[in-house]
Amino acid sequence: AATAPGKKITARLKRTLPVRGPQAPTLSELMRWYCLNTNTHGCRRIVVSRGRLRRLLWILLTLSAVGLILWQCAELLMNYYSASVSVTVQFQKLPFPAVTICNINPYKYSAMKEYLSELDKETKKALETFYGFSEGKSKVRRSVDDWNSTGSDFFQQIPLLKVEDFSRTATDLHSGQKRKIEGSVFHKDSSIVNSGDSNDIIGFQLCDANNRSECALYTFSSGVNAIQEWYKLHYMNIMAQIPLETKEKLSYSADDLLLTCFFDGLSCDKRHFTRFHHPLHGNCYTFNSGKNGTILSTSTGGSEYGLQVVLYIDEADYNPFLVTSTGAKIIVHDQNEYPFIEDIGTEIETAAATSIGMHFTRSRKLSKPYSDCTETGADIPVENLYNKSYSLQICLHSCFQKAMVDSCGCAQYAQPLPAGAEYCNYKKNPNWMYCYYRLHEKFVKEQLGCQQICKDACSFKEWALTTSIAQWPSTVSEDWMLRVLSWDKGQKLNKKLNKTDLANLMVFYKDLNERFISENPANTLVILLSNFGGQLGLWMSCSVVCVIEIVEVFFIDSLSIVLRRQWQKAKKWWRGRQRAGAPERQGHHNPACLDEDLPTFTTALRLPLPQDGPLPRTPPPNYSTLRLEAAFTEQLPDTLELGRR
Repeated sequence: AATAPGKKITARLKRTLPVRGPQAPTLSELMRWYCLNTNTHGCRRIVVSRGRLRRLLWILLTLSAVGLILWQCAELLMNYYSASVSVTVQFQKLPFPAVTICNINPYKYSAMKEYLSELDKETKKALETFYGFSEGKSKVRRSVDDWNSTGSDFFQQIPLLKVEDFSRTATDLHSGQKRKIEGSVFHKDSSIVNSGDSNDIIGFQLCDANNRSECALYTFSSGVNAIQEWYKLHYMNIMAQIPLETKEKLSYSADDLLLTCFFDGLSCDKRHFTRFHHPLHGNCYTFNSGKNGTILSTSTGGSEYGLQVVLYIDEADYNPFLVTSTGAKIIVHDQNEYPFIEDIGTEIETAAATSIGMHFTRSRKLSKPYSDCTETGADIPVENLYNKSYSLQICLHSCFQKAMVDSCGCAQYAQPLPAGAEYCNYKKNPNWMYCYYRLHEKFVKEQLGCQQICKDACSFKEWALTTSIAQWPSTVSEDWMLRVLSWDKGQKLNKKLNKTDLANLMVFYKDLNERFISENPANTLVILLSNFGGQLGLWMSCSVVCVIEIVEVFFIDSLSIVLRRQWQKAKKWWRGRQRAGAPERQGHHNPACLDEDLPTFTTALRLPLPQDGPLPRTPPPNYSTLRLEAAFTEQLPDTLELGRR
């Protein structure tokens, strides 16, 4: 019973005395306590200032300081994720890159004629029909296989067309009849201008094999481009059906392509070259590929200490419809990189000496969060089909090939095969051409998602090339040089060499300065924290302890007050609900009691007795409580002495 008054006194003190600090009952009391006790002077001046004008000025100054702090801290955070570029130049012995060389003509035309006889026949017919070009009656060899029987039917399905006007009317090359053009029209030449003569527009139409009403007409402003594109389309169909071993025999061997070779002043031969077959360029040969585990290096710059080769081009055996230029293509790359000849190859002229000087640069970019690059490509959801180190080109080509297999059911001939797929050809996939052109259109417009998925590599090597060309051989040395080269070639050639069949190539380091370009974080964590402290001290005279205080008051204490008030409201609501659910005692009207009379003993006697139940009686006394002997069985000694007295 003694604790109940203590609780009442404590509750009364809490109601009468204001509670300050984190235990304040309201947010306004907490904010007032904070402003009076904080180390930031602006908040204190808001509370202790007298006069509305002075208090308003301090409020504006404090809010302005807070805004400046937030702005400066945001700038510091953005600068924290920026990088600075540093360039380091070193003079040292440099590894020589891999140099891949391909003949522009992928296969010997004399060996390919039996596979291309029907295609060449249709092409010559197109030239004669459209331009009046004729070579006379020439005997064409038939194919040893059944390529052409199917090809002849396919040429009828996709013939060359001559668009006569813009009313969608075209002349069919194969039948000579006019036809109405259905579907969309795509101009493959970006520089096409429709203000010219429409009779010069030539193209071909591709239709969906499952729905002949779905067609697309591809037109070209130049007849040369139209015939070449149409020829390549059917050429890839034919080549996709020839086994790889046969294609390697149809292309150029190392003995055919290489006449002389020198590296770093020493003689080299075909053993220093590695062959690999490119779908569009045939047999290509890579010098210093590193396949045997050895990578050559050079310690001296200059043209005398690089790679020098003389190439035999054999222009007379070129395919006249597939390629229109003569020479070779080369690409300088790292040993772990795939040589994309068709994308970034450099063309080498015949009857000329081409000198290529190199500057070597290694670059290193910072990955996330500084840039959106990838270290190894493992985080890119695209399978690498080239079995080489990751690059953006590998990712884009692999992504398109995967989309080609998923959409068209076969793979495009110019790129590696995915697992379980096969190259497209019109025997097994009659609809692949229409599907390929539609898919390529989406790829160029960045609608396939490949450009969004693929990322740049964080580290890469680059050789900056400087090309110069000189006439070779000179007029005074042409005779004896061609005789010597013909003698060196020996019995492999049955004709005299012509200078238009030769190309001289030199690849060398201009100097041995290796440039290393790297990105470094512009700010470290220590610098960031120091900048934060400087901004807080400048605008708010605040330190780390002040920041901790702000976090404690504005987040922890404020949240606890809000939660406590919500808890009190919830308890009050629950108690009210319990009271509402309890049964309410109902009274009755007694005519003996009037509202103006106070209750007395007399009026109480007039109250009627309850009809049911026993009459109320006074309970009998509890006599057992008066028996002290039962309560105290033992008597203390001092009480016994008092009783004896």
